[in-house]
Amino acid sequence: MAPSGPGSSARRRCRRVLYWIPVVFITLLLGWSYYAYAIQLCIVSMENTGEQVVCLMAYHLLFAMFVWSYWKTIFTLPMNPSKEFHLSYAEKDLLERESRGEAHQEVLRRAAKDLPIYTRTMSGAIRYCDRCQLIKPDRCHHCSVCDKCILKMDHHCPWVNNCVGFSNYKFFLLFLAYSLLYCLFIAATDLQYFIKFWTNGLPDTQAKFHIMFLFFAAAMFSVSLSSLFGYHCWLVSKNKSTLEAFRSPVFRHGTDKNGFSLGFSKNMRQVFGDEKKYWLLPIFSSLGDGCSFPTCLVNQDPEQASTPAGLNSTAKNLENHQFPAKPLRESQSHLLTDSQSWTESSINPGKCKAVGWMK
Repeated sequence: MAPSGPGSSARRRCRRVLYWIPVVFITLLLGWSYYAYAIQLCIVSMENTGEQVVCLMAYHLLFAMFVWSYWKTIFTLPMNPSKEFHLSYAEKDLLERESRGEAHQEVLRRAAKDLPIYTRTMSGAIRYCDRCQLIKPDRCHHCSVCDKCILKMDHHCPWVNNCVGFSNYKFFLLFLAYSLLYCLFIAATDLQYFIKFWTNGLPDTQAKFHIMFLFFAAAMFSVSLSSLFGYHCWLVSKNKSTLEAFRSPVFRHGTDKNGFSLGFSKNMRQVFGDEKKYWLLPIFSSLGDGCSFPTCLVNQDPEQASTPAGLNSTAKNLENHQFPAKPLRESQSHLLTDSQSWTESSINPGKCKAVGWMK
């Protein structure tokens, strides 16, 4: 990595400041919405005390969950690959002396032989990050904004000034969910006063303009958030990231768009965890460590002879695909061993041929 001069260092600092502008915008907008709804609408414009109490209680609950999940999405650091995926000094030196080609790949294959690596590049090579000088774990990608490799990277979100990945994807989903509920609740309870504004049923005070703009803002954000939240719900149900939806992961046997899908319920549990009491709270409960994931390889290796479906074929497939025998962490192993593991409605049991192991 080339050393950076004072000029490039200053530019990086300026970019870091600029990256916070979307977050500041959302924060200011949220602050104004609180003032417009809680003060101008509920306290100033609502005449029914019961309506005031109910609306304020429900509003503050949604507001608190919105802010909590947004905060966690912003300030939860993305997880990076563990030390075992970094090359040793001897391997780095050997890699630098080898030109790009088969010899270069042979060094990486030897370094990766004991790692739970199942995905490859489009050309079938080991996925290696020159910038971070490490072998990329499955579903890991390098973020050009953060300048780091991020575990199970989904995308870099400017609205949270953070990478959305394994460590904060659940928080991001809850942020979308609670922000959508927040906007829908405001639009629904503000609607009757918005109508009164156009029928001259409101007193001529500054509250009427807050009520009008509040409804417009809530309605617009509801439309955009509903489509974004729906899209990410679909991704979770299929156990895909945004990057994987645009480019399917490549395994040793070829491209497989459903390679990480274990069925709807298990895909949900991989993101939200086993304990449902934590599902709606922005508390980390995702399964695993982000470095490796259970897989269900739907497409078979064309060179592999067909075998009867079932768990008895697993050992043979592991040998044919040369997957390292690494045990799954306990938090994910039960996804593959419980009685319903091979009977999910969205997976054909006869096609599940191999599973990945977690460090």
